[in-house]
Amino acid sequence: MNNLKALIFDFDGLILDTETPEVLAWQSIYKEYRFELPVDEWEKTIGGYGISNFDAAEHLTQLSSGRLDIASLRARYRKEADAMIHANPILPGVISMIEQAKDAGLQVAIGSSSPHSWVDSHAIRLGIFDHFDHIICQDDVPPGRTKPNPDIYLKALEQLNVKKEAAVVFEDSPNGVLASRRADIFVVAVPNPLTIKMGVSGDITVPSLAELSLQELSQKVSRKYLV
Repeated sequence: MNNLKALIFDFDGLILDTETPEVLAWQSIYKEYRFELPVDEWEKTIGGYGISNFDAAEHLTQLSSGRLDIASLRARYRKEADAMIHANPILPGVISMIEQAKDAGLQVAIGSSSPHSWVDSHAIRLGIFDHFDHIICQDDVPPGRTKPNPDIYLKALEQLNVKKEAAVVFEDSPNGVLASRRADIFVVAVPNPLTIKMGVSGDITVPSLAELSLQELSQKVSRKYLV
């Protein structure tokens, strides 16, 4: 497979659509109290908190002049979002891409701004935890250095022991794409129903991983690096 050695997958919104349920849960809660979630601010936090530190629970509490309790709002949001997330399947093309990579002798990893407690538990639940050679999460980089900083992807390269030219990142969010670019790794943007509205684009952009084969990807990477 030419010089391609590793594939690095974002998790939220790329392997599993956790992002649409989360915004839907907050929208429902805001609406109940006759407020509207500022989706444009929420979107900036997707994939990391580099662009915005917006906190929906704090914001709604402020809108209610303190009538609503932050902890209770967060607990309700988490319960309602998790119910939707657990009903979602792995996104199309993910398993096929992992299997193609394994068949070609490539390593595969996850690089996520979420904590291990979130990513690992979902990966185990979905039966894909053992598919990955490494899982790199927010716990593995210094505080405040998640995406759009490059640290997670640089750490992934280190653990995979591959050069940046030999890896590809799959991302769905502006924060994630920016992190990939800052790490100087070829990035495939795969927008989900939420992030497609944000104009996400990578070195190549596809509507679904089911639309891309590893062979096609390898050829595109080779052309970029002229190897």
